[in-house]
Amino acid sequence: MTETPDLSIRPATEADLPAIVALLADDPLGATRESPDDLAPYAAALRRLTDDPHQHVVVAVRGERVVGTLQLTIVPGLSRRGATRSIIEGVRVHTDERGSGLGTRFIEWAVDRSREEGCRLVQLTSDVTRTDAHRFYERLGFTPSHVGFKLQL
Repeated sequence: MTETPDLSIRPATEADLPAIVALLADDPLGATRESPDDLAPYAAALRRLTDDPHQHVVVAVRGERVVGTLQLTIVPGLSRRGATRSIIEGVRVHTDERGSGLGTRFIEWAVDRSREEGCRLVQLTSDVTRTDAHRFYERLGFTPSHVGFKLQL
């Protein structure tokens, strides 16, 4: 996928799940939602995602260590004259890597992949408490244009 001598971005595998789940759980929000001691639901989810050509779960690897992850979903649609859009989710960068440029490389990868998939729009959501992330996305050209709603099922 994307490689430099010290870093590669590649599709996630089941062997990556312990590191991915640790990244997802490594903040105040994730700590309440994730269960790193039970990887079975994550393995089932990764299999579903891997089987779906509209889903791309990737990891960033430096050396042998997973240092980041994200999910890119391609969504065909009718609105915007039948435009396809992408959704970036679950962006996580290891605390040791923050400020290294990895987050920017991740988002650039997702935008480039979205273009390759014929997307006309890239969107993402970010919890209202993640103000540092909001500033980061705005620096990369994203605009806070919508109000999001969720319904827990």
